[in-house]
Amino acid sequence: MLTDPIADYLTRIRNAIMAGHRIVEVPSSKMKKEITKILFEKGYILNYKFEDDKFPATIKIALKYHPVSKLSAINSIKRVSRPGLRKFVGVDELPRVLNGLGIAIISTSQGLMTDKEAKKLRVGGEVVCYIS
Repeated sequence: MLTDPIADYLTRIRNAIMAGHRIVEVPSSKMKKEITKILFEKGYILNYKFEDDKFPATIKIALKYHPVSKLSAINSIKRVSRPGLRKFVGVDELPRVLNGLGIAIISTSQGLMTDKEAKKLRVGGEVVCYIS
């Protein structure tokens, strides 16, 4: 049994990038699906597919690499808030990752969103992870 499924999700992506894999398969949950959608919208992954018809439900993620240099679109992916130490921020303390070049994923009362969207909507919440 996993104590932190989000950290497991991020670690599977990080390990697949370090190994140079094109596709990574992770167990599915609502929060992981939302994080995957955000990564796709912001251009950090190439594509994704939710496979809810089989048991256990999984998410297949196609990782994005530069065609010539073979560098990944994701340079670093880091879990911030964890089960033992939650990190909540107000709208005035929302973090900026790499001075605005990266994203922070925030869990708010209005759902998961990036730090920029949370600032626009004037909501704070729990900082889930940093991606750059």
